[in-house]
Amino acid sequence: MHIYLRRVISASLSPNTEADDVWRALSVALSPWKWFQNTDLHKVAQWFRNYFNCSHVALFNSGRSALLAILQAFDIGKGDEVIVQAFTCVAVPNSVLWSKATPVYADIDASYNLDVVDVEKKITRKTKAIIAQHTFGIPADMHGLQVLAKKHNILLIEDCAHALGGKYQGKKLGTLGDAAFFSFGRDKAVSSVWGGAAVIHASHEPAFAHMRRYHASLRFPRGSWTLQQVFHPVAFSVIIPLYGSGIGRALLVLLQKLHALSVPVYREEKLGKRPADFPAKYPNALAVLLLGQLNKLDRYVKQRQKISNMYTEQLSRPEAVLPPEVRGASLLRYPVLLSEPERILADAKKRGILLGNWYHNIIDPAGTDFRAVGYTPGSCPQAEQAAKTIINLPTLIPSRDAKRIISLLGVT
Repeated sequence: MHIYLRRVISASLSPNTEADDVWRALSVALSPWKWFQNTDLHKVAQWFRNYFNCSHVALFNSGRSALLAILQAFDIGKGDEVIVQAFTCVAVPNSVLWSKATPVYADIDASYNLDVVDVEKKITRKTKAIIAQHTFGIPADMHGLQVLAKKHNILLIEDCAHALGGKYQGKKLGTLGDAAFFSFGRDKAVSSVWGGAAVIHASHEPAFAHMRRYHASLRFPRGSWTLQQVFHPVAFSVIIPLYGSGIGRALLVLLQKLHALSVPVYREEKLGKRPADFPAKYPNALAVLLLGQLNKLDRYVKQRQKISNMYTEQLSRPEAVLPPEVRGASLLRYPVLLSEPERILADAKKRGILLGNWYHNIIDPAGTDFRAVGYTPGSCPQAEQAAKTIINLPTLIPSRDAKRIISLLGVT
């Protein structure tokens, strides 16, 4: 057994969690009356209104709930088609399925986002929306997608789950479509472990009124579910320092089996089914956690950009394919294509570095039933090739940790 004296470097183990987040979580856990207030919910909603200069914001218990709410707001349902990309999380096509519409998969381009040419091939008279995912925080070709959406009179929805704080041609991601949704998951741009926001832009007032009614019809999550999320930063303050020794991983698995911690993707979701926990409103207890993260967003963006620039400038492995540089982007993870990704991941793990592999299953996580979520193997060859060779490098880390990763990848 390897014992690591250094803190594990990770792309996925709650990379945003800092000491103040742990103290906030403890404070919320010991202040149950805050769970039933709306004060912090209003502050989060106002933050989004101010940041995006809009009034049409609603908060949900997850990004998938927020996307479902947008689809409901625009009356997208049975008989309709929504274009999504392969090379994604199952949560995206599932929200389409939960609305009773059909996800239609388009291939990706070199930015790991929708290939505009393939998108146009997939548009039919049933197509009602395109979901433009800004994968890893790399902006999609929004100009090309805007032209397509206008030409065919269909909605353009931005998936900003990875992209809060990023820009495209000087404009904030989340302001370039008809609507946008965000995730506050444990390994997203900002985190309250779970949570999400939906933004509908001002030209769609009737749709926002519909979404507001839909939001009002939802319940808040179960108290036990909320407690799981509040406990998460506290638990990870113990799990992460012990993870390299194997104790932390064992503790994580045990706490998940005991339902003291939640899992990021439910078993039912891999089968295209909707767990009972979704959709729901965003609880005030998690809004308390998120406010602390939102206050740090500018710092996070600058650090992610700094570390991404280090990778771009210093990675020298001959066969590595690096991501395109996009001015203003804030990369949640830095993707690299390599000929032997599994060997690199295993070698890094031995050194206490947990690199990521989004989206190695084409539609993650592993175990997703492609038939259940409507994906036909072979239909998106670029996505499938990327899935075979992808690794993701963490970006919200100190420079010294980035140098360790660069050193590791520089060895051929």
